[in-house]
Amino acid sequence: MKLWGGRFSKQTAGLVDEFHASIELDQKLYKYDIIGSIAHARMLAGQGIITEAESGQIINCLNEILADIENGEIEFSVELEDIHMNIEKILIDRIGDVGKKLHTARSRNDQVAVDIRLYLRDNILTIKALIKELIAALVELADKNIDTIMPGYTHLQRAQPVTLGYHFLAYAQMFIRDYERLTDCYDRMNCSPLGAGALAGTTYETDRHFVADELGFAGVCLHGMDAVSDRDFIIEFISAAAVCMMHLSRFCEELIIWSTSEFNFIEMDDAYSTGSSIMPQKKNPDLAELIRGKTGRVYGNLFNILTIMKALPLAYNKDMQEDKLPLFDTVDTVSNSITVFIDMITTMQINKKSMSQAAKTGFMNATDAADYLVKKGLPFRECHAVIGRIVLYCLNKQVAIEDLSLAELKEFSDKFEEDFYQNITIEACVNAKKSAGSTSQSSMVEMVKRTRAKLISM
Repeated sequence: MKLWGGRFSKQTAGLVDEFHASIELDQKLYKYDIIGSIAHARMLAGQGIITEAESGQIINCLNEILADIENGEIEFSVELEDIHMNIEKILIDRIGDVGKKLHTARSRNDQVAVDIRLYLRDNILTIKALIKELIAALVELADKNIDTIMPGYTHLQRAQPVTLGYHFLAYAQMFIRDYERLTDCYDRMNCSPLGAGALAGTTYETDRHFVADELGFAGVCLHGMDAVSDRDFIIEFISAAAVCMMHLSRFCEELIIWSTSEFNFIEMDDAYSTGSSIMPQKKNPDLAELIRGKTGRVYGNLFNILTIMKALPLAYNKDMQEDKLPLFDTVDTVSNSITVFIDMITTMQINKKSMSQAAKTGFMNATDAADYLVKKGLPFRECHAVIGRIVLYCLNKQVAIEDLSLAELKEFSDKFEEDFYQNITIEACVNAKKSAGSTSQSSMVEMVKRTRAKLISM
């Protein structure tokens, strides 16, 4: 007989048991279910709803069950549907009628809600720690590559020279925002739903604040129906995770391109590359490609949970049992992707010579050439047009701007002087930037300093 089966005259069909059950997924919540139950048992005793002796017996048995699960000594039953009913059944089998008192003043609805919040709270902290480790790695790489000049791109076309450190630090800022999004998500979901009951509360004189304190929550969910019937905290987490994966995917896309022989900017370490089953010469950036692919998986999880929740009337509906697959998969995917990514970027080889040579082609000093004329007194739009005509002239002659003689330059504008050449070297173009947040060495030193300070405060 099911623990809820008193109202029923027939057993559920075997197929229904299998279809109805979530134990294969939600058994991952066993630790949180037991932690929540222990806090609930303490509260019941504190309020005089059960005796201290009964509470102690329940708590001792729950701790024994936890140890047995972790030692692999317990096999869960599909017939008992979920982790909550499995643990409660084991408890009752071991200590009899006292075990039946544990479920006083609570429902599986608030029970599963607290389990998920406890699980997600722990995993957000784990993912935040990984993101912080990633940011620290990027800051170190940025600091080591302040002088490593490379092409900066727009539209995947060479645009202006920057440094590799500058490029790395751009991603560090993105991951800082990912960290902050997870912090916001954590703060919003860090309230206890336990004690809300099925939807309307309970007739017992419970102490929800005691339970919240026991479980380390910042407080209780104010409204009982809301506490058990929404999963917006899961949606928010997966949304933040999807943004983080998007940033990883963009970075991976660049690493994949940079590792081609056409670019030859980087080479992945052998330990983080794979080969071909037919082409012996191949060295493939498969891990970067996998992270890029797994981004779509997290996007799918977000759409999954949004679709599950989109038309559910209040309060709890069985549809919400399906929230765990997208949640668990997202946690695992994001954690594993960040871990692999950190190892991948900290072991890759950087080909500084190829980057520097690439930065010297494609008229990447054209903007600085226009700025030179601005400083000589010409309006910027006129300067833009002059340099555009010079670029066209150089393309026809297959030379660079700096290869032109001063006499050739003066055919386009009499503002050109000998000092022009020293102003349009790639190094000068990088370091001439004066605005805050620019690619100049002085700006980079300041941004590295501030990002390190931000890491300390995180």
